Amino acid sequence: MANFNRVMLMGNLTRDPQLKYLTNQTPVVDFGLAVNRRFTSNGEQREETTFVDCSAFGKTAETINQYCQKGKAIFVEGRLKYDQWEDKQGGGKRSKLSVVIENFQFIGSRDGGSRQADDSSQAPPRQSAQRYQTQRSSPQAPQEAPFPEDDQFKDNDVPF
Repeated sequence: MANFNRVMLMGNLTRDPQLKYLTNQTPVVDFGLAVNRRFTSNGEQREETTFVDCSAFGKTAETINQYCQKGKAIFVEGRLKYDQWEDKQGGGKRSKLSVVIENFQFIGSRDGGSRQADDSSQAPPRQSAQRYQTQRSSPQAPQEAPFPEDDQFKDNDVPF
């Protein structure tokens, strides 16, 4: 039987990333992601929000922790992970689905802010769409620097 476990989500962080280290010193970051869906039901515009717990390991975890904060938009690719445990207060078995991030892209401007509409003295902000990929065999795969040096790109170039 064939299996496929792949998730792609784009949304905003619901809380600041929380970085911790495993006993073997592997960095792990956990954060929440809010993903909105807009649709029309009976002629009325509706919106539904799904909240997803996400985790990343290695250099990916360190990069997300360094450059992301609550409210920041991000695109993540990864796999679903199912966790089960016994409730400490005797409430029975608990479970949850979460996403283990394997790739991601920053969405929006490098600083996360927006420019004033009347500020024409500066070039438009560059989009930070740098892509990060981890090797499936190792959670500590080497990564590129999060942002290229400023002098590598002209004002209208977008680093992809």
